[in-house]
Amino acid sequence: MCQRKCQFCLHLLEIVVGGGTAGSALATRLSQGLPRANILLIEAGPAAADDLRINVPGLRGSILGSSLDWNFTTVPQASLDGRSIDVNRGKVLGGSSAMNYLCYDRASAPEYEAWGELGNQGWGWKSMMNAMTKSENFTGTDKDRHGYTGPIRNYYNRVVFPVLGGWQAAVSKLGVNINDKSSLGGEPIGVMFQPTNIDPTKRTRSYSANSYLPLAGRNLVVKTNTQVTKVNLVKCSSSVYQATGVTLSDGQIITASKEVLVSAGSVQSPGLLELSGIGQPSLLKAAGVAPLVELAGVGENYQDHIRVSNTYQLKDGIDSFDNLIYDNTGANATGELEKWLNGERSLYEYTSAAYGFANWQQLNLGPQMQSLARSIFGSSANVIDSKKLQFLNNTHVPSIEYLYEANYVGAFGYTGGQFITLFSTVMHPFSRGSVHINPKDPQGKPIIDPKYMDNAYDRTALVEAAKFARRIANTEPIKSVWKAETEPGEAIQTDEEWAAFVKKAMGSFYHPVGTCAMLPRQDGGVVDAELRVYGTTNLRVVDNSIIPVILSAHIQTAAYGIAEVAAAKIITSA
Repeated sequence: MCQRKCQFCLHLLEIVVGGGTAGSALATRLSQGLPRANILLIEAGPAAADDLRINVPGLRGSILGSSLDWNFTTVPQASLDGRSIDVNRGKVLGGSSAMNYLCYDRASAPEYEAWGELGNQGWGWKSMMNAMTKSENFTGTDKDRHGYTGPIRNYYNRVVFPVLGGWQAAVSKLGVNINDKSSLGGEPIGVMFQPTNIDPTKRTRSYSANSYLPLAGRNLVVKTNTQVTKVNLVKCSSSVYQATGVTLSDGQIITASKEVLVSAGSVQSPGLLELSGIGQPSLLKAAGVAPLVELAGVGENYQDHIRVSNTYQLKDGIDSFDNLIYDNTGANATGELEKWLNGERSLYEYTSAAYGFANWQQLNLGPQMQSLARSIFGSSANVIDSKKLQFLNNTHVPSIEYLYEANYVGAFGYTGGQFITLFSTVMHPFSRGSVHINPKDPQGKPIIDPKYMDNAYDRTALVEAAKFARRIANTEPIKSVWKAETEPGEAIQTDEEWAAFVKKAMGSFYHPVGTCAMLPRQDGGVVDAELRVYGTTNLRVVDNSIIPVILSAHIQTAAYGIAEVAAAKIITSA
């Protein structure tokens, strides 16, 4: 990787806008595959390569709300009594892969197959699995499908708090199968411990900036702390435009002879298209942007995972990770950090490990939830709704994820003590919202309206998932480790009380997708199967915004897979 300026930018073949999870991976692969081409990667945030908050696994989440976070929020949500929800996105080289909680998994095979079924030839489980494993460098032995030579290091964490040890035994008593060390190959249903994206040689976070970018050649230049305000387009014919380069916030114009590749993420990629004249004409005109390409799907189809936490205070003498989070200047925390800095085994290596993926049938709610969804969306003409209804009938596709954490991660604030948390997450909520530039401040923060829980299926799903989480907590051996349920609390018993709790406690898992959907144009698509924006000849979007239907997984592996597929397409066509 090179940060030269000189005459480099006068002879660019490709410009990648956004040095996040997908963008850094994409730029690296283009640098490797097109060694004679000059590639420019532009990132709005700094490099922050030595920031401990990024590199120390156990400090995950530390940059949320910081200067390395875009610090977006949603508009007030009617279904949440007017609450706004944080939309944390990484404003740093590596993007949200520098910010995430190091959850490393993959969805079920039918969900990737759906991409092809929705009209995207060449996309499916096989193509994405090959791409995701190409990005992977797994250390260890198991029965699962892995890549062993890719940039992103991962392994089964050697630091797992003993309080998590009863996870599989408890959940399996409730009818969810054990699927340990074999959940990444397209069959995730079950309860298991999963890998985490830590470099086992350094015990650091492995993410796109520190794992992909060092592999790039001198033909890649990275410009950090640089904001792109628009993609420059020129008319080729009556309805087709060509991207010639980008304009920066200081007015500088940088040209590209081949392509412009937008990798700004699900929140900002659609906004960059809109600022460039691509989107809904009425919205663009209101923002003072001349409409060039009418594309109704830009910024629509916003999907996210919704979650709620059940929290339990542990019995005296049972250890958790809490004091390393909430008392991080205390003797225990500083001692453990010193161990990490000295290369010794440290509790600051801890990340999420205990997962469960279940369908409604396993919770004895299959017919009930299918009937509810059909009653609301059965007559919908939207292809996303139809696909989600199909997923509900497929027992290989998870409807709920459970995460079992050795610390407090609740909604109402830590009050001291040692905790465990059970996250319940709805994998395919039917709510679909939008993100658009603000007509009153087009270059400012976007207007994000996910429309969380705007339908009875989503509300019921989160309530039922949380009720099952309580059953898990009350099943041995987990039942023996805690003394009090603090959220929602034992007073919550009726469905009405659960619904009120969920309204107050629902949060996001920071997994926005779908806002530049890879779909046929008539179905609300923004990009075709080559990831090329409709109405343009050489403008592509390469990030999780192209995912048409949200996946039943944490989304970083999909971002790497999309980048790998896109790079191969671009290199082949060069």
